[in-house]
Amino acid sequence: MSDKGVEETTDLRAAGWKAMRAALPGVFPEDDVDLRDGRFGEDLVDIGLTSVWGALWGREGLAPRDRSLVTLGVLIALGAETELKTHVRIALTNGLTKEEVAEVIYHSAGYAGFPRAVGARTAAREALEG
Repeated sequence: MSDKGVEETTDLRAAGWKAMRAALPGVFPEDDVDLRDGRFGEDLVDIGLTSVWGALWGREGLAPRDRSLVTLGVLIALGAETELKTHVRIALTNGLTKEEVAEVIYHSAGYAGFPRAVGARTAAREALEG
């Protein structure tokens, strides 16, 4: 990898940590944490840190609140309840109310289908109660 590629990865990593810590306050220490756990697929979390949190959540153009709305809708449509649980909490941190999260779920029933909305409601309930 060229020096420029290393520099870009370092910048995305820093941007990813900044965005992730803002979305999940108090969850991660302030220093650069090694997310690898020595188990199968350990690089996936680091890939998400740079590509999703750094390259996407770290971008200008949409406020974190708006990114949360989009993310909730996409995760509901995909039926990605595990990720949805985390993103419900992130949405609250980013300024959405519980009522607005419920409205996103209701609205998704018309576009992603009732079973996806029911799954999202279950995941959101678990996130909000736990």
